[in-house]
Amino acid sequence: MKEMSGMEFGQQDDTRDIRQALGREYDMGELCCTIRGREFRFACVQDSYALLDRISPEEFARDEQMPYWAEIWPSSIVLAEHLSGMSDLPGCAVIELGAGVGVASVVAAACGARVTATDYCTEALRFMKLNALQNVVELAVRHLDWRSITEPKQYHMLIAADVLYERQNLLPVLESLDALLLPEGEAWIADPRRRLAEQFLDLAFENGFAVSTRAGKYSQEGHETQVNLYRVARSRGGL
Repeated sequence: MKEMSGMEFGQQDDTRDIRQALGREYDMGELCCTIRGREFRFACVQDSYALLDRISPEEFARDEQMPYWAEIWPSSIVLAEHLSGMSDLPGCAVIELGAGVGVASVVAAACGARVTATDYCTEALRFMKLNALQNVVELAVRHLDWRSITEPKQYHMLIAADVLYERQNLLPVLESLDALLLPEGEAWIADPRRRLAEQFLDLAFENGFAVSTRAGKYSQEGHETQVNLYRVARSRGGL
């Protein structure tokens, strides 16, 4: 990956143009944080619930898609911090499911990984691009529906944060993991200790995957969120 000490002029222009365009459509928010000594700036939507007015009854009935992508969730920060401490990340081919505004993907890319950030919601892709630009990292951005994987490429690592919030997501996430990971690959999934996550782990084990858990936490303004990090890898051939 090309090393840059600062943002090049063309990138500055692109960053400004995207931010201005998004600012005309959204009430923008921003999170600044330091991970492993590096400062990051992540653009997001100030009030994601305000986006509910954009979803037509027909769209909601078809997909039941809530604007979860627009927020920065504690699990994504915990996942990003974990990734930043992995010594084998440089050069690793990584794909993120449900990347939202791209927090974990940006940090992984900053650590030298070759990252593809994906989301079902096309609105999220523009925020990913902005966050990659303003943090000076290279990031491939793609639309992906984990219920119907057509991505032919396989990756060393799959990452995801806060994707186990509905029962109907559990099997598609596991099938995505099986389809997108190389035989020796591994997945890291962050979740704020939902009960559904336990069902996902049972499902993974039943289908030939080994699972291990690490505890993490995110603290902000006196509030602490407990987050589990699940490592999932093939042990008996997968699905």
